[in-house]
Amino acid sequence: MPEVVKFLLWCILFVLCWPLALLALVVYPLVWILLIPLRLAGIAVDGVFGLLRGVVMLPARLVSR
Repeated sequence: MPEVVKFLLWCILFVLCWPLALLALVVYPLVWILLIPLRLAGIAVDGVFGLLRGVVMLPARLVSR
């Protein structure tokens, strides 16, 4: 979602229910920080799958030349 849309939605939420908007403002960075290890694990798994794909496809690449 574009940042402007997020900001406008937050402003609407702030007008309608300001305690919930302030809670969202505090909780969002905490959730983002807690999800960093999962992102790093995803990057590592993607690297391992890329390595396995390279090892499996190597004989086919050598034969096709």
